[in-house]
Amino acid sequence: QDGTRVLVDRIWPRGVTKARADLSEWCNAVAPSTSLRKWYDHDPERFEEFSRRYRAELEQPQRAEALQHLRELAKDRPLTLLTATKHPEISEAMVLADILRT
Repeated sequence: QDGTRVLVDRIWPRGVTKARADLSEWCNAVAPSTSLRKWYDHDPERFEEFSRRYRAELEQPQRAEALQHLRELAKDRPLTLLTATKHPEISEAMVLADILRT
């Protein structure tokens, strides 16, 4: 019912089997770099700066291609972005959703 389900995390969620994840694909190429992810550490006070830096990373060729792939998936059907974070409202999935809405 929620359309194409895509995991957008760089690292596979611990303790979750692929069958249990019930996803269409794993698009880790669109995830933030390891250095950005570690710097951010889901600190709410850093979210604005994280979002700015992440958007800049999404302009890099490999990430831009992955972002375009997500746009194509969302073109004709619902797209659900999945993340294992405990705080999805301050995650890369929220940044991606904002980008995809525009």
